[in-house]
Amino acid sequence: MTLHRRRRRLVVQVMAYTWMVAVWALLWGDLSVANVIVGMVLAFVITTVLPMPPIDFHGRVRPLGVLRVLGHLLVEVTRASFQVSRIALSPGPAPRGAVIGVHLRSHSDLYLTITAELASLVPGSLVIEAHRLTGMLYLHVLDAEAAGGIEAHRASVLLLEERVLRALASDDELERAALPVRRAGSGRSSRQSQQSRQRRRTVRS
Repeated sequence: MTLHRRRRRLVVQVMAYTWMVAVWALLWGDLSVANVIVGMVLAFVITTVLPMPPIDFHGRVRPLGVLRVLGHLLVEVTRASFQVSRIALSPGPAPRGAVIGVHLRSHSDLYLTITAELASLVPGSLVIEAHRLTGMLYLHVLDAEAAGGIEAHRASVLLLEERVLRALASDDELERAALPVRRAGSGRSSRQSQQSRQRRRTVRS
């Protein structure tokens, strides 16, 4: 294994370790030192004693995209928390729940897992099954008729996946997911081609 691959593998392991600790703290809703230490111990056991099959990461971490994912998650968690609280405190019949299927754009195990974990963090929704070969997520939603119905819930999960891909996926992975890619220098190259055409016209005249 080359030095570059070792460094890349170390970065992925650190990201996975940090992510598991963060998910543990968010699930418990407790950022105390004791809870974080318990999360660190569990993350160490999972990554060292019970390691998962290696997942190759061919993407590129975009800090601005990561911030957008976190901001989107914060908004969704806040909105859903108020919605669940309203349902719990309001008298009347219970809302109609449903199990919905969402066909994700990417079939990557990494992006599917991240999307499923983030979707499960939103109150009122829980991923109950994931098909890695087909890229299908099955979620149970507490109120299927709220905020636009089932299609709105599907669109919300797809928007979450898009933000995850734009934060972590490579340009090739974005293209395979049928998402538009803004390549650096594309505007510059178009301007240069326009300038060259104008110069040729001037020379001809």
